[in-house]
Formats: sequence, C-alpha cells, structure tokens
Amino acid sequence: MDVIVLGFMLLSLTIWLGLLGFWGQFWRTDQQLEFTETQLESLPVVCAVVPARNEAQLLPTTLRSLLLQDYPGSFNVFLVDDRSTDRTANFAEGVAHAVGKPQQLHIISGESLPPGWSGKLWAVEQGIKSASKFAPDYFLLTDADIEHDSDNLRRLVAKAMQEDLDLVSVMVRLRCESFWEKLLIPAFVFFFQKLYPFRWVNNPNNPTAGAAGGSILIAREALERIGGIQVIRQALIDDCALAKAVKKSRGAGEHTSTTLSNRGSREDKGDKENHAQYLMSNQGRIWLGLSSLTRSLRPYDSLATIWDMVARTAYTQLNYSPLILLGTLVGMPLIYLAPPVCVILGAVWSNWAIAFTGLLGWLLMTFAYYPTIRFYKCSPWFALSLPAIAFLYTLMTLDSALRHWQGRGGAWKGRVYHSPDRT
Repeated sequence: MDVIVLGFMLLSLTIWLGLLGFWGQFWRTDQQLEFTETQLESLPVVCAVVPARNEAQLLPTTLRSLLLQDYPGSFNVFLVDDRSTDRTANFAEGVAHAVGKPQQLHIISGESLPPGWSGKLWAVEQGIKSASKFAPDYFLLTDADIEHDSDNLRRLVAKAMQEDLDLVSVMVRLRCESFWEKLLIPAFVFFFQKLYPFRWVNNPNNPTAGAAGGSILIAREALERIGGIQVIRQALIDDCALAKAVKKSRGAGEHTSTTLSNRGSREDKGDKENHAQYLMSNQGRIWLGLSSLTRSLRPYDSLATIWDMVARTAYTQLNYSPLILLGTLVGMPLIYLAPPVCVILGAVWSNWAIAFTGLLGWLLMTFAYYPTIRFYKCSPWFALSLPAIAFLYTLMTLDSALRHWQGRGGAWKGRVYHSPDRT
C-alpha cells in the first residue's frame, strides 16, 4: 500500500514540476496591460459595444467610466438594451447627460432573440451593426459590469498598434472583497491562466487562443475576416471562441488593399515569398493579459453565486465530453488533493518518504498560486488552501455536467442555453 501511495505522489509531483517548468509559465502575473506605453502615433476610430440586460444598478459607475475615457480620438459607445425590465436604457441616458456626453452614447433597443444565438452575442451583433456606420478601426467589446480605468482604452489601442495586433484582451480585476470571493475568485483566474497560458496565447506561432470577455479590443478588419460575430453565435464561452477564430485566421486570407498599402513599407512587394511570410506573421495576432486597474463590479459574495458562475460553463469548457469529464474528476484529485493527503498519511504511517514528497508537492502548488494571491492582495495563507479550493471547483464541474444532462446548463439572465447538439 505504501508503494502505491508513494507512486501516486511521485506522479503528482512530476506533474507539478512539468506545469511549473514547461506549461507557458502560466502561474506568473507579469503579462499586464498597465506595462504598456500609452503614446499614440495616430488616433484610430473606436466604437464600444456594451450588451446590457438589467444592469441599471451598475451603469451609473461602469458606463460613466467608459464615457470618460481619456482617449483623444473619435470614440462612441453603443449600449444595446437587451430587453431589460429595470429601465436600463433610462439609467444609461441619465448617465450620459450627467457627464455631458449625450452625443457620444447611442442606445439600441434589442430585438427578440432569434434561434441559434446566445443572448449576449445577439446583442453584440446588433451593436456592431449600428456602430459600423461610423466605419471604426476598432471595436471595444465590453460588459456592463466593468469599471474602466480612465486610460484603459488608450492602453488597449496603443498595445494593438505598437505590436500590430488584431485582438487585445484583458482579464479585468474581478471583485474580491467577501470571504468566498477571496477564497475562490483568485483561483478562478489561476485556473483560467492554466487553461490558456498567456505566453502561449500571445505567441503567434502557438495555436493556443484565449480572451477575457470583459474587455476586448478587436480590429474591424479582423472581425470581417473571420465572418463577423455570427461565426460564434452559439458559443457560451464566447470570448475564447472569438480569440480562436481570429488566431486561426492567420494566413487564411489577405488584408484589404488599404491595409497592405499602410503596412507595405515593411515588406518587399516584389518578393512573393516575403509577401507570403508577411501575411502569415501579421494575421491573427492576439494578446491576452491582466489588468490591475480596470475591474469588474459584479458581486460574488456567497458560495452559491460563485458556484453558479462556474457551473454555467465548466462542462462547456470540457466540450461536453464525458471522457474529458472523467479525466478531470481523476486528474484534479491527483494533482491537487494527493499532496496534502500524502502529508497526513505519511505522518500517520511514519513513512517520511511519502510525507516529504507530499509536502514538496504542496509547496510547489503553493509557490505557483502565490503570485495570483499577491496580485489580488489576499492573505498569503489562502495560497496554502489551493487543494481545498480545487476540490470545490471539481464539484462545481461535476454539477455543471449534471445540469447539462438535466437540460439546465448555461443558465444566465433568465435564459437557458444548451450545447449545439441539443439546440
């Protein structure tokens, strides 16, 4: 029995060594938008699209922050009232007048949800259609619960232009005030970074693609190249689906003649091989990082609210696969629970080899989690609780699958979405 337990612990330890050394340095928090220089050589036209469904309570803060962006270029906000019942549109109009920006805000009354669309993406589609009349260079896709730092848009645009990116996205700072938020929200970001290591996402030669839906700046050309929002119209994890579509489009087609003329100075137009290499290296370039200043005001002040948030899309993240679910239910305990369990068993059995390897594994995961805990300014003791946190997330994932099988998966804002095969 001791040999079997030690074998499992050595496997867990090997996995942690592999994650820390060879998994895109996912545990680091140095990919931050605030590290970007904000100097702009030109001022592209930007239109923000904000889907809003019953967000009257948050708009006085969030919409205000968006309208007061320190951006010297042309900037308009298109808020799509997704059939709200709390006078969202009236509150939005009041905010625009209060900050002296009524001409900058355009309120769109959302149409009925057609079959085959998620509510959010249908609202985004309507906003983009209206905003296209301004011929924007970029769309800023943002949620109604996001309070933007005053320089957020300037940084996003500067990042896109300086690095010739098609899509720039930031994981905004999630609310982390209550006990349950401090216990579980930093881990949500940690697990997201493990699924989508930011360095891999930001590497144009790596197929990993991810984004965070709270704040996405996307070039109009890139959106048109992939076929518009309609290509991901059923996606529940729409931000990552959009990033994947943009990154996969690399090399699939050519930019417009206008883009080629603007960028042509960097390529030898007489050399077809260089031209092809140029197209391959300058399409589908995306960037994903953290933001320490732009934040979400959405409260998750109880275990139930966080549980529902995770369970809504966890099984979607597993591609609705029972086999991947089974692997998750086996893998999570092996990676996260085995180390502390082995510390206890090793001490009880006086088997110090098991206890030591368990302790080493626990320290490695604590080391990996600590940068996220520090980023969220939580007590360092929370870093030691990752095994218990992972156990809760495993239960949430199982519950997500159960909800899907019962026809209750993907519930959000009074709507229930099924997987594409059930739609």
